Amino acid sequence: MKQKVAIYCRLSEEDGGKTEKEDSESIQNQKNILTSYAFENGWEIYNIYSDDDWSGLDNERPEWNQLIKDAENRKFNIVIAKSQARFTREMESVEKYLHKYFPIWHIRFIGLADFADTSNAGNKKQRQINGLVNEWYCEDLSENIRIVFDKKRRDGLFIGSHAAYGYKKDPLHKGRLVIDEDAAEIVRQVYNMYLDGYGSSKITKYLNEMGIPNPSKYKQIQGETYRSICAKDDMGLWNRTTVKRILKNEMYIGNMVQGMRKKISYKSKKMIGLPKCDWIIVNSTHEPIIETQTFILVQELMASSRKYDGYGQAHPLAGKVKCLDCHSSLNRITPMNRKGGTRYKYLRCSMVDKDPRICGGHYIRLDELERIVLQRLKDYLKKTSDQIIRDSLANQEVDRAKRKLEKEVKQIEQQILKSKRLVETLYEDKVSGLISSEQFLELNEGFRNERNTLDRRIASLTIQINDIEGVQNYSDALSEKINQYKDIKSLTPRLVNEFIDYIEVGEKDKTQGTQPILIHWKY
Repeated sequence: MKQKVAIYCRLSEEDGGKTEKEDSESIQNQKNILTSYAFENGWEIYNIYSDDDWSGLDNERPEWNQLIKDAENRKFNIVIAKSQARFTREMESVEKYLHKYFPIWHIRFIGLADFADTSNAGNKKQRQINGLVNEWYCEDLSENIRIVFDKKRRDGLFIGSHAAYGYKKDPLHKGRLVIDEDAAEIVRQVYNMYLDGYGSSKITKYLNEMGIPNPSKYKQIQGETYRSICAKDDMGLWNRTTVKRILKNEMYIGNMVQGMRKKISYKSKKMIGLPKCDWIIVNSTHEPIIETQTFILVQELMASSRKYDGYGQAHPLAGKVKCLDCHSSLNRITPMNRKGGTRYKYLRCSMVDKDPRICGGHYIRLDELERIVLQRLKDYLKKTSDQIIRDSLANQEVDRAKRKLEKEVKQIEQQILKSKRLVETLYEDKVSGLISSEQFLELNEGFRNERNTLDRRIASLTIQINDIEGVQNYSDALSEKINQYKDIKSLTPRLVNEFIDYIEVGEKDKTQGTQPILIHWKY
């Protein structure tokens, strides 16, 4: 009976670096060699199975799996490949198919280049050795690739397939990112809405109502063959997870964040997440979309217990108000009112619902607290602004002191340079015999001691200069913030979060009508 043969060809991922044309020719060359071999032996070719750009360790190869299925159905009785490694590089598959199932299915395997042939019983050990060598090769290759990739990550180079939403790969500099302005504007909008008191649900709803495509859909529209590992058939709609991921992504302040996941092993495509301490983060590698201070503020808000109303927006003081006595948070409540009466919103100590014995449940009307905080905030900004103006006059004197310190540093640097030149002259005198070695060593020791003294003085002056600059930068930054809000008319979440750390509310004195309210400022 005429033998039926299945031909298997594979272009390995390990053969990277070839052009598309060369890849196709490589597969074609395998086909030519194997079909010629089949014809020379008078065998009938049942089918040619070809997996282009697949690893020999990957058992999800479509054509390879079809070959295995056809082999189980006895559609041929010989499988030939250029080598055993082209068929599989995994030792487990060598044992499973070549040495277990193929004999049961009466199928012979032949690898031309490495002389693998399951019809030769004495050839089995050689096939097993080849299987181990092939697997070791893949393991070593995987480790070498990982080392190279980690080096690039630590150098701040982007090695991913797709840039974070808001960025794109720099076409002129490999491994660099540039801002994609259309997407970056959406990122800024997400951050601004969150600072204005909108939750992730409200932001998600707004983006979908405006018809803005989500990051996956946007990249596809831009022509990228992109699909997120978390993506579903969402028709390009946003969801809360995507919004939160944007709000937490440190890439937007110009830091390169990579190595957040890794493969379980070189044999598997499955990825696992790594703790943040194992991520590779390199600062200031690309232009930021979000200011660092804004990003930090958003992280603080996300970590707080800020709650939202039924419309997805938090009140301006959400997450900021605590009980003066037990330090529990004050939660918003809206008690039932009498028929026809006005329903006021209140903030009440949350401990009253947990254990009223600890705290009697201090409360305050929300609109009244907002009125008090707004007035105190206006007073605080006015007072702080006046103080900055007074400080600016004093800073003129500080600035003169700074310039004096910088002048002294330059004078010392000139002394050090002069000392170096003198030592060089002394050395030339020693070489020419004008002074003895003992004289040179004695004089050089004196210069070295003087140099050490000057170096210590420069270090001390530099610390003083840095301290002055730190105070000046802080004052300038605070002044800039205050100028943004000098004409405030009402409280906003952004305003409160910029200046207020937290607020403490005590128990109301019903006889006096007073209630302690302490505001803890950030600056």
